[in-house]
Amino acid sequence: MGERALTLADRVLGEIDKAINVLCATPHARRASPPAPPDRSALGELERREAARLMRVNHAGEVAAQALYRGQALSARDGGTARAMRQAAEEEMDHLAWCNQRLVELSGRTSVLNPIWYAGSFLIGSLAGVLGDSTSLGFIRETERQVESHLRSHLERLPADDQRSRAILEQMTHDEIQHGANAAALGGKELPLWLRGAMHLTSRLMTKGSYWL
Repeated sequence: MGERALTLADRVLGEIDKAINVLCATPHARRASPPAPPDRSALGELERREAARLMRVNHAGEVAAQALYRGQALSARDGGTARAMRQAAEEEMDHLAWCNQRLVELSGRTSVLNPIWYAGSFLIGSLAGVLGDSTSLGFIRETERQVESHLRSHLERLPADDQRSRAILEQMTHDEIQHGANAAALGGKELPLWLRGAMHLTSRLMTKGSYWL
């Protein structure tokens, strides 16, 4: 007997379950956390707090990435594109787990605004998928480009002695570049300037909010 085809209701319930897991459960990585040289010295309290805030922002970004990919997979018109989106979400789960682990090590916490970031990003991803696969892939291409720039700025802001966080962000940067290239190779088109600007403003709002809350 063949497997029962999933209805829209089945898929929506599955996404609700996925959202609960991302927001409430401890994430698990498929890859080991990037190795790092020993810290040069123990972080001072101000350095620890700054590193924790930066990693909280990156954790929130990965929560949003999960929602964005899942939303696009749900509304993608082409099955191959939907599979590519789900695969990207699974790969990004490593980043979520690494950031979460580092927050624990820094005695930090995740953002209380994460449910808002998840809901908003899922809606944006779903709408992007409805606009067509080339637009959806172009959205991923531009998102990864902006995330790469954001991660590089955090690498500059991290305390010099925080080698552990630095190794994580460097690996994340490498992965995001690859995800953007994959989206371009699948046919992602360049987005209009106004939309890229709106994405940048939204990213800044999430960054500022997660840094403090």
